[in-house]
Amino acid sequence: MDLRLRGRRLYAAVGALAVLIGGGTWMAAASDAAPAVHREDRFLTMPETPGSKKEVRIDTSFFTAGNTSGRRPAVLLGHGFGGSKAEVRTEAEQLARDGYAVLTWSARGFGRSTGTIGLNDPKAEVADVSRLIDWLARRPEVQLDKPGDPRVGVAGASYGGAVALLAAGYDRRVDAIAPQITYWNLADALFPNGVFKKLWSGIFFTTGTAGSPAGSAGAPTGPPAPAAPSGDCGRFAADLCAMYERVAVSGTPDAAARRLLEARSPSAVGDRIKVPTLIMQGQTDSLFPLGQADAMEQAIRRNGAPVDVDWTAGGHDGGDRETARLTARTQAWFDRYLKGDEDAATGPAFRVSRSGGVDSTDGTVRLRGAEADRYPGLGNAPRRIPLAGREQRFANPAGGGPPAISAVPGVGALGGLSALGAGGLSLDFPGQYAHFDSAPLRTPVHLTGSATATVRVRSHSPDAVFFAKLYDVAPDGRRLTLPSQLVTPYRIEGAQEGRTVRLQLPAVDHDFPAGHRLRLVLSATDLGYATPAEPATYTVSLADGALGVPTAPEVRSATAPLPAWIWGLPATAAVIAALLLLTARRRTAAPAPDPALAGVPLQITGLGKRYAKSADRYAVRDLTFRVERGQVLGLLGPNGAGKTTTLRMLMGLIRPDAGEVRVFGQAVRPGAPVLSRVGAFVEGAGFLPHLTGRANLDLYWQATGRPAADAHLDEALEIAGLGGALDRAVRTYSQGMRQRLALAQAMLGLPDLLILDEPTNGLDPPQIREMREVMIRYAAAGRTVIVSSHLLAEVEQSCTHLVVMDRGQLVQAGPVADIVGSGDTLLVGVADGVPLSDALVEKVGALPGVASAARAEEGLLVRLADPAGTPDLLGELLRLDIPVHRVGPHRRLEDAFLTLIGGDGR
Repeated sequence: MDLRLRGRRLYAAVGALAVLIGGGTWMAAASDAAPAVHREDRFLTMPETPGSKKEVRIDTSFFTAGNTSGRRPAVLLGHGFGGSKAEVRTEAEQLARDGYAVLTWSARGFGRSTGTIGLNDPKAEVADVSRLIDWLARRPEVQLDKPGDPRVGVAGASYGGAVALLAAGYDRRVDAIAPQITYWNLADALFPNGVFKKLWSGIFFTTGTAGSPAGSAGAPTGPPAPAAPSGDCGRFAADLCAMYERVAVSGTPDAAARRLLEARSPSAVGDRIKVPTLIMQGQTDSLFPLGQADAMEQAIRRNGAPVDVDWTAGGHDGGDRETARLTARTQAWFDRYLKGDEDAATGPAFRVSRSGGVDSTDGTVRLRGAEADRYPGLGNAPRRIPLAGREQRFANPAGGGPPAISAVPGVGALGGLSALGAGGLSLDFPGQYAHFDSAPLRTPVHLTGSATATVRVRSHSPDAVFFAKLYDVAPDGRRLTLPSQLVTPYRIEGAQEGRTVRLQLPAVDHDFPAGHRLRLVLSATDLGYATPAEPATYTVSLADGALGVPTAPEVRSATAPLPAWIWGLPATAAVIAALLLLTARRRTAAPAPDPALAGVPLQITGLGKRYAKSADRYAVRDLTFRVERGQVLGLLGPNGAGKTTTLRMLMGLIRPDAGEVRVFGQAVRPGAPVLSRVGAFVEGAGFLPHLTGRANLDLYWQATGRPAADAHLDEALEIAGLGGALDRAVRTYSQGMRQRLALAQAMLGLPDLLILDEPTNGLDPPQIREMREVMIRYAAAGRTVIVSSHLLAEVEQSCTHLVVMDRGQLVQAGPVADIVGSGDTLLVGVADGVPLSDALVEKVGALPGVASAARAEEGLLVRLADPAGTPDLLGELLRLDIPVHRVGPHRRLEDAFLTLIGGDGR
């Protein structure tokens, strides 16, 4: 079930070229620093089921290195679901160089092997492993414990990890195993607590049905794979296909489905697995979470076998898989238990990978290990943290949508950032959940394991289906982090009379800093699971007003020894810190509010921002202007003028290098409280297309964490003028309606300062007129609008004031009427057909009293440094032999703009 990158199929193609008719061939890969690796590719024939006359062909590769005459322990390497033997080739070659005989194979229905997928059926895939061990026992390179019994270990990830466990349970010749990110009970993994994990199951069965069954064109000759049981089940065995279709249609797993999956799970033979086991399980894994590894560890340890547990970064949801580290630890495990090397460093009994911050050189998350000399389990040293909250009601909507979002396969890297305070992708919809909060933590709490809580649940329907999760809530109450993006589903039968339920929340390793709160959330829906289609209402309350939080204090981070030169750094650091403190305190501290500007929406003074890695180019330089209440200000300038940089500094997205921005007298900094009085609409907004406009706005406002009454939704909608369209799905909206919905979103809370960047992009003329009227209505109530646009004619009609920028500097600011009709800009009409060369225009621009000159349709636009010099200008133009037809004031914004920036259209 490990969905691998398709690019790895290249390895299978390379391997296939080596297959010759009638048997295997020998290949060698030379290395300058290691012995050559020899690979033998061959197909081994197996009965379809024990005693069956039908056969399947299993594609294998056998790797050895160095002197092939000596005997050595063997390792079987299994692959992930959807993959083939090619994906473990690199690991196989490394183990071969380290003195092992390694056998890889493509499981039935994958790669070039024939047969159907039985999900590690004991009579099929597991029996195949026993036959592979038989084959190893006949090889002269493989060390034997006794005739027919090779010294052998089995390793693999996901699907391959499960077959390692099953092989140890069914075949006593297996001597050690090292499974990764796999399952103990497949029924519990796909039907946790009676809820169908539809998203992962769908991906899983789609992967198994994609493409042609093995044995079709392009596969080696031999018995074809059995026909699929239906048109949609591809390479799956008939009983699995029927089971999946039945559960997927009903949305509810039945007892027969559980029995089928449990019979193919390692848990079915858990009491027989008595070999040294290295369990490596991913923390960002909603398919096979840490609880599967915990059950695995408990069962195998009861059998008296050595067991080490490693909670790794990454998992099926994505993220860093720590491949190199886990490969090295697997080798050390086999060195100890296959080669008998007592000095092999197998690692601690328990290890967990934790975030060590972000590497500033490449932006990746650093990992550090914490460890203990015993595995703590999921409930070690629980700390009781009180929860508060009244009895609450929440609903499962008809059809179960829109669903809440927790884990999404493939984006678990985001969940892995939770230790850094990143919020991830989690989303809960209003009315679909209840929550109970702790008080702000006085001291940090590090959760290692599964938190627990007890609640009372009552449902209007016979069963209650909900999803329990534990959030980390930042002090501002807005940023919520769902550790590893994990939830625990529950189906509570007989809930109409009320049931008391002890909840076991997802197993995670997460640090809750001091000042943060823990929030228990029960949600009626989740994207990854099947929920009832019928609407239902649930009532929940706390039955025990505390959360049990396991802390595992014995798990401690390993400290690396410091190089000797580091010891000289503290004194140097202290000196540097003192200098920085003295020189930078005034720069980093937020300036005090200016009471004189408390009523001024925007005051920009001496603003400057330099381009990165440039000592002389500025995005914005010495920019100063002021905006008053009731104004609609147009921010104009050619591309590269610095408009976007100015807006980003105004919104607190970037810091200026010089000068300051004040909004209502408050200095703007990233996260400044005064930014709550600023609304922004920057090149449209993203909306959920299946929701109505109103639902999208409600969801956006809820995300701000501010009271619903502060949204002033009705007022914003009235200004935006959406009318009845507000209650239609956004996917039915025209571009103009989407723009107005985005504008309404920016106006939620009726911000005193509204910033609009290109609000008319993609609109037709009637829609542009409507947008213009919206802006004018908004400012008419005493608020302020700043709009950046390239549509000069529209700016001229909608704006009351202008700021014109060029090359990062202010060119002119003032009322539109003054700039458009100012006496310093003249239109000089010339006789038809008379060309005005560039040299002639430059000469006009160089005349005394002329600030700039540019060509226009009717002649020349001339901006005067001194409007009183008009009579002198006429004489100078005649002296240059320009046939002047007329001279008059210029009154078009487009021409005035070109004049102000020099007319080159930069």
